Amino acid sequence: MRRIDHTKTPLFTALKEHMNKDVIPFHVPGHKYGRGNPELLEFFGENTMKADVNGMEDLDNACNPISVIKEAEEYVADAFGAEEAFFLVNGTTSGIQAMIMSAVRPGEQIIIPRNAHKSTIGGIILAGAIPIYVPSEINEELGIAMGVSAAVIKKALEVHDFAKAVFVVNPTYYGAVSDLKTIVRSAHRNGTAVLVDEAHGAHMHFHDEFPLTAMEVGADMSACSTHKTGGSLTQSSVLLLRGNMIEKEVVKQVLNLNFTTSASYLLMASIDTSRKLMATKGEEMLTETLELCRYARKRLNEIEGVYAFGRELVGTPGCFDFDETKLGIHVRRLGITGFEMEKILRKEYNIQVEMSDIYNIMAIITLGDRKEDIDKLVDAVADIAKKRGVHEVKNIVYMPDMPELIVSPRDAFYSPKRAVPLEECAGHICAEMIMAYPPGIPIICPGERLTKDIIDYVKLLKEEECQMQGTADPYVNYIRVLGRSVGE
Repeated sequence: MRRIDHTKTPLFTALKEHMNKDVIPFHVPGHKYGRGNPELLEFFGENTMKADVNGMEDLDNACNPISVIKEAEEYVADAFGAEEAFFLVNGTTSGIQAMIMSAVRPGEQIIIPRNAHKSTIGGIILAGAIPIYVPSEINEELGIAMGVSAAVIKKALEVHDFAKAVFVVNPTYYGAVSDLKTIVRSAHRNGTAVLVDEAHGAHMHFHDEFPLTAMEVGADMSACSTHKTGGSLTQSSVLLLRGNMIEKEVVKQVLNLNFTTSASYLLMASIDTSRKLMATKGEEMLTETLELCRYARKRLNEIEGVYAFGRELVGTPGCFDFDETKLGIHVRRLGITGFEMEKILRKEYNIQVEMSDIYNIMAIITLGDRKEDIDKLVDAVADIAKKRGVHEVKNIVYMPDMPELIVSPRDAFYSPKRAVPLEECAGHICAEMIMAYPPGIPIICPGERLTKDIIDYVKLLKEEECQMQGTADPYVNYIRVLGRSVGE
């Protein structure tokens, strides 16, 4: 196998060479290097508009790459320790759905943790798969879902030994990492493929102080959001494959079902350059990133009433390892919710965090962060804490129990539906997803029975003005359930 020179960028270089040729464009996109949209040209600049081109001989074609895109994908596979890699321009959502559709056929089972992203449910619906949900561990003090226990996965494989795939999140949104190596071993002994959502772990392969990745422990496929933590443009991701449990040709066929025939060269070139960056300078840059993370936690934990959780969680249920770039800040003792904290930071201090929940806010620290920005965040949290003071916390909100699956997600998706007021939904079978976004983890999925606890939890999130998604009613006053309306 030829040695790859990661200082090179096959696709990005070809794109720049194409731009320098000043080819007269009688092809889409219709803005023709921006001349057809002067306002956009003025704002984004000539290079951006000239780089927004379509597939042609010197630039290859993403749907069937044979030259520079194929070469760039080979570079990605080598950098991430995979055997094959595929560019994605519809985010890791498309990669997760492609993994499930490649590994599981209609009617076959997939073992999946309850805290999986909504795209996983979409993949299950598209594949016609039957989900076997397993509980994630819950840290009740922090009020967050952690990883899934390897023992829980092993037990599920014993009960459902015909399951075609196990799905794992590595790491979770909050940074918790499951014992992925043990999970892979258990699954492979059963002849079951392992699919890994590494949307928030694209950086982990490039520094030894981060948890092991899916490819490093022998998982079959993973999807990585290079745009989240690897430096590429929003919506760009990669799908990684190794081993022979899932055929490359099957993956390509699945991707071509929903892959755009007009893949953005801006997005693909950004993957090419971010791969170069991570492969050549990733270790050095991530060392600085880790220093910032540790500096931030140290300062935050000196603030009374604030807890920035981190590696001390390793060894607790559901946390085999921890990704330190996920800066979770627990604010319950300040007498405010994470939702309120996020709003205060944005409106009064001009700081936007990644997400919030009832008790926490979460900031993601990446290659692009600076010490002065960390100081502004810490100083803002300290100022808020000083104004709020420390409160004795009595009421703890627990997440509702995992609901009962009555109908397969696909059957629920295609069944007749009717809208029912939220207060009257208990006992009905849900026909849509309900989730807080971010992180996009469903509270309930299609085919599951609604309970009073779930309804009360949704009401609480609404009261806190949390952003809710997944329902036909944008205000979540009505939920679609299975069954026909009167008169149908």
